[in-house]
Amino acid sequence: MEKEIIGTVDAPEAIGPYSQAVKAGNFVFTAGQIGIDPVTQKMVDGGIKEQTERVIKNLRAVLEKAGLTLEDVVKADVFLTDLANFSPMNEIYTIYFSQAEPARATVAVKDLPKGALIEISVIAVS
Repeated sequence: MEKEIIGTVDAPEAIGPYSQAVKAGNFVFTAGQIGIDPVTQKMVDGGIKEQTERVIKNLRAVLEKAGLTLEDVVKADVFLTDLANFSPMNEIYTIYFSQAEPARATVAVKDLPKGALIEISVIAVS
């Protein structure tokens, strides 16, 4: 199976040795995105809601580069540094994933890169 590296300037640059996404067959696997603004390369101001919105916009940009949309997402993995942020994260998440709700896992983690409150990675299929 051939794989294709996906990258766009409309999402933050990778902060390590990884790709923004990899397309393999009909699947696109994204790297985890955090709330970094792709223009400034800095974490967005605000709390969990603002970071969640930026994360999803970053994911959308990567998927669009691969010719897909958020509606093509079949699996999402959400990492939160505090499960108290679950409900406010869901408020924003639901705005973007209300039509075609993917399967999802949400877990609490001790820390995330750059002091992020949330990280999300997705798998999409064409």
